Amino acid sequence: MLEFNLNGFSGYGVQYSPFFDSKIAVVSGANYGLSGQGKLSILNLTGNRQMQESASVITNDCLFDLAWSEINPTQVLVAQGDGTLTLFDLTNKLQQIQIYKEHYSEVFSCNWNMLTRRTFISGSWDGKVKIWDCARSESVLTLRNNRSLGHTGEHIETKALQRNSKNKDCIYQALFSPHDPNMAMCCSGNSYLTFFDLRQPNQQNSILAHSGLETLSCDYNKYRSYIVASAGVDKAIRIWDLRMIKNKPHNMFADISSYNCTNEVVNAHELAIRKILWSPHHSNYFLTTSYDLTCRVWQDLSHDGTRQVWKTNSTEPGKGCRYKFNKHTEFVLGADWSLWGQPGFVASTAWDGKVFIWNAFE
Repeated sequence: MLEFNLNGFSGYGVQYSPFFDSKIAVVSGANYGLSGQGKLSILNLTGNRQMQESASVITNDCLFDLAWSEINPTQVLVAQGDGTLTLFDLTNKLQQIQIYKEHYSEVFSCNWNMLTRRTFISGSWDGKVKIWDCARSESVLTLRNNRSLGHTGEHIETKALQRNSKNKDCIYQALFSPHDPNMAMCCSGNSYLTFFDLRQPNQQNSILAHSGLETLSCDYNKYRSYIVASAGVDKAIRIWDLRMIKNKPHNMFADISSYNCTNEVVNAHELAIRKILWSPHHSNYFLTTSYDLTCRVWQDLSHDGTRQVWKTNSTEPGKGCRYKFNKHTEFVLGADWSLWGQPGFVASTAWDGKVFIWNAFE
């Protein structure tokens, strides 16, 4: 296990470089990200099993998320609390290359398109998802989760839960599909997972994922293009099969609320789940981080790695949990699987200002 201290900053996000096996980027904020400055840190893994900061830059506002460029190995994109996204270049002491400013509230998520390599997506607390070309300062496309506008077909209890949430319009995560450059999804405070086809931006499908409580994170399975996972405030993990909604009528209010997930883990953590991330090495393993100070690695028991077996995680006493990392002492907000070397290495960061690298399969 490796450890690095962010020295007065609370970690929000961490990501391995897609080009270098020894480079990690971390974003953080002062005062737990509630006020004050942010920081982007570039960490190098040395041959003597240490993490050393090779470069850093202080920003005027907290940094909530980051994404390495898929077209330039020295550039990193960060999402800021002032509504902007900034592209930094490592070759010139993290100089600002481009600033993208169209959001009107905190930008909480950003993700680079690994197939087109030139575009990225952002999600903000202003309720909007934007598609950008890295060479342009203006967005290419603006999307909105139409569920935030209200829908008469929703169950009355669900609408009551959404009214009680002050964050129902917030986009907590937005990301591209790793299988199709035109497909994207987001999750938000109104509890919905929303799926977009960029070729038909006015049409979308939604899943009521977490019973009216905030859906905080989602991810595409890296091997099974039709499988996504979600997690949220209800402490549950749910796995969804997109083939179940493939033939639904294509209109902006296509109602998938009645569809059941194919697998779920109820009470997977003691508190809300902040992030969920499928493994890049295994089709049936995923990682979660939580406000209960832990990271956990799970096996999707509905799939044996080669085929669907239609077993659920509720059939096992441990609910499919294969590893629990509990070295953090504050909310764990960010984590990432390593693409390199032996499968199972994970980097995590938390409000305790620590960055850990650990092996989920040791």
